[in-house]
Amino acid sequence: MAELWAALCLVAVIEGLFLFAAPGAWKRAAAQLLNLPDEHVRRIGGVVLILGLLSLWLVRG
Repeated sequence: MAELWAALCLVAVIEGLFLFAAPGAWKRAAAQLLNLPDEHVRRIGGVVLILGLLSLWLVRG
């Protein structure tokens, strides 16, 4: 369970880093996402999810 919390904390660190380092780019990306149909956003989320799971599987072995 501690590993899950550690992973969630790392997600927060990465998200915060993007917002801190490039707020303008983050806002532009969010605005572009608002213009996409829900199905495209869902596909993007699915691809990111699968890449994350594969990366985790490779790292954790």
